[in-house]
Amino acid sequence: MNTNRFLIAGTSSGCGKTTVTCAVLAALKARGTDTAAFKCGPDYIDPMFHRSVLGIPSHNLDGFFCNEETLRGLLGRYSRGTTVIEGVMGFYDGGTGSAYSLSQVTNTPVIVVIGCNGMSDSIGAVMSGFLNYRKPNNIAGFIFNKLPEKLIPLAQRICEELGTEYFGCLPKNEFVFESRHLGLVTAAETERLREKLDGLGKLAGEYILTDKLTALQAPAYSQKPAQAVFSFNSRRPVIAAAKDRAFCFIYPESIELLEDMGCRIEWFSPLTDKAVPEADGLILSGGYPELYAAELSANTSMLKSVREHILSGMPTIAECGGFMYLHDELSDGEKSYEMAGVISGKVYKTERLQRFGYITMTANCGGLLCKSGDTLKAHEFHYWESGNCGSGFAAEKTNGVQYNCCHHGETLYAGFPHIYLYAEKTAAERFVKKCITYGEKHGQDKTYLPD
Repeated sequence: MNTNRFLIAGTSSGCGKTTVTCAVLAALKARGTDTAAFKCGPDYIDPMFHRSVLGIPSHNLDGFFCNEETLRGLLGRYSRGTTVIEGVMGFYDGGTGSAYSLSQVTNTPVIVVIGCNGMSDSIGAVMSGFLNYRKPNNIAGFIFNKLPEKLIPLAQRICEELGTEYFGCLPKNEFVFESRHLGLVTAAETERLREKLDGLGKLAGEYILTDKLTALQAPAYSQKPAQAVFSFNSRRPVIAAAKDRAFCFIYPESIELLEDMGCRIEWFSPLTDKAVPEADGLILSGGYPELYAAELSANTSMLKSVREHILSGMPTIAECGGFMYLHDELSDGEKSYEMAGVISGKVYKTERLQRFGYITMTANCGGLLCKSGDTLKAHEFHYWESGNCGSGFAAEKTNGVQYNCCHHGETLYAGFPHIYLYAEKTAAERFVKKCITYGEKHGQDKTYLPD
């Protein structure tokens, strides 16, 4: 059985993949097409744009974190009528995490976006290179970003000469998404976001051949079976998870896995709430705490609550921004702000990316997420550094560089690396079991029956 699915890839980072993807999604939504979105790779920010366009969750597909079966299972679980996957970097970049690799594993047709600034006939050389660099590939055709209207016939002719398909273009336009040190700004912060997305949707309706896109076919996959629910006495474990402007980087698949395992998620805001809600476990996700350092520092009741819960032994996962929040202080180079005081020392701003990329972490000691000697896959992407990164894991990058990182105790995982729990189910199970033990030990008497 087949379904309508395609992957929008690019010649490089910055060629307009996200712009074209959002334009296509907006056009499909305007047509009333039932649509799902995915992002290739570990990116948190691009899916925020997808959710803003669609009003439904967008999910990640990462070939470094996930094996082939898991990737196809995620597609089966979250796909709907028309499924649009946004690629990462250049089409062939990233090894097992590349858009090329994902398209091969899932047998998905690929539309390559070419940024056409400063080119005319040379567009053909770029196209020919992508079509012939590696075979087999699933390139079905091209979309031309920032293409002057007068060059549309040229692009169509080159497609015909090269035996590939013209899927349309986006002319130069005013609907630009701003950038920041971690890539695109978050969807909630983008000025005039709705106006921009609506404008892109109208342009896509006029210049992109959406009928041709919705005719593309790919194999449909079975839905991934839900995880077995733990056996509880009378209550489900409750996980308090941070989610607000400062803490917005969290994989929805990780949360849904915990729900599959029987957990109830209680969202809260370290920015505006006064205390951690009643719970058995805590997740402090990544995000932009540095942008809200003054507000976070001023919320002293929340800082005290987080510190007391962690020191009481509440199982806690604190990744990147969440890890930063746990330090004694956060310094932006001009001013220091008091934080939760769980991790001794200071986290501070640097001028370049620190240890960017995929890593495999081997546990130097047993703890919350795994036993000593076990491995976890993770991803780092941050400009900030800590004077106390921890030594719970030995990390190795894909280029062979090694270093120690993370605090890993019986009830705490805290470090810059992000973990994709959906691909690390044993780690998720250990976390949930610790949460159950904590709830029983601390005599939580509130009963939560299954929804």
